[in-house]
Amino acid sequence: MATFSWTEEEILRCCGSKRFAKEMVSASPFTDLDHTLRSARDIWFNKVDVAGWLEAFAAHPAIGGTSPSVSQWSKEEQSAAMATATDFTLQELVEWNVRYREKFGFVFLICASGRSTPEILSELKKRYSNRPIAELEIAAQEQMKIIELRLARLFNSGVGPNTSTTTHRPVGSSTPGDRLGIIGAHVMAIPKVSSSKIPQISGSSLRTRPPITTHVLDIARGCPASGMDVHLEIWKGAQLQPSFLNRESSDWALIGSSMTNTDGRSGPLMSIVDHITPGFYRISFNTGKYAPSGFFPYVSIVFQVRENQVAEHFHVPLLHAPFSFSTYRGS
Repeated sequence: MATFSWTEEEILRCCGSKRFAKEMVSASPFTDLDHTLRSARDIWFNKVDVAGWLEAFAAHPAIGGTSPSVSQWSKEEQSAAMATATDFTLQELVEWNVRYREKFGFVFLICASGRSTPEILSELKKRYSNRPIAELEIAAQEQMKIIELRLARLFNSGVGPNTSTTTHRPVGSSTPGDRLGIIGAHVMAIPKVSSSKIPQISGSSLRTRPPITTHVLDIARGCPASGMDVHLEIWKGAQLQPSFLNRESSDWALIGSSMTNTDGRSGPLMSIVDHITPGFYRISFNTGKYAPSGFFPYVSIVFQVRENQVAEHFHVPLLHAPFSFSTYRGS
């Protein structure tokens, strides 16, 4: 009887993990779609490690992303979300996507097919409160749902059929009995995973970055804002705190300056120290230079670090558009 197989490049359209693609090619040929999906589940949960999971996650665009590089399959899977999006919900989705990535280190992953923007946004907010280990499990499960949809499309498209009559050894049930146990084993097995993939914990005496950081997202274009000048200052005035009336006072002392890179992140604005000086800080962005036709010549964000927060991390991003901007405290 006819069997089916695909190249690694074709499998990579379904999942961005190279290990998954190699294992799928090795497991082929497949007798039917059910055989294909059972093999895929076994490979994804039992043979692909966390590094492979993160590689697959990285291949997905953020929900609502407008980059020209977004694949046609991703656009179609997100079509219901885009059809139900308003300017407000789309901006909120972009903002929460940024928060999620800052906390977990990977893109928010959900099988978006048939889901509306409000539904996706609600799920994103709910999952944001998860512990990283629990969220990694959920993201892997959502990735598997996407893999199943795409393998079905690949199978039904007739791409790569193999007319060989060779039978394939049946694959046993691949539903993991203890998913968290599998995840734990993966984590212990691959110490080579980059620490940049693991969310940093605030207040550690082993800081790897300055206590105050920022990035800029161009929400009008749906991409990082690169090449924007950024300045960090601290209030040194005689008054206990700056007021609206003295916002341009010379009592603001410059700590450091930088420019955002291609990821929209600024370079170090201050030294890496265990404890930050309590007080009022101001981050200013040269939005006028970045977008000369925009409404805002510059944007300044003032925030306070209290005595009981000196060991914490303060990530203060800017979400910028020609006629609006917003911010929040990230992690």
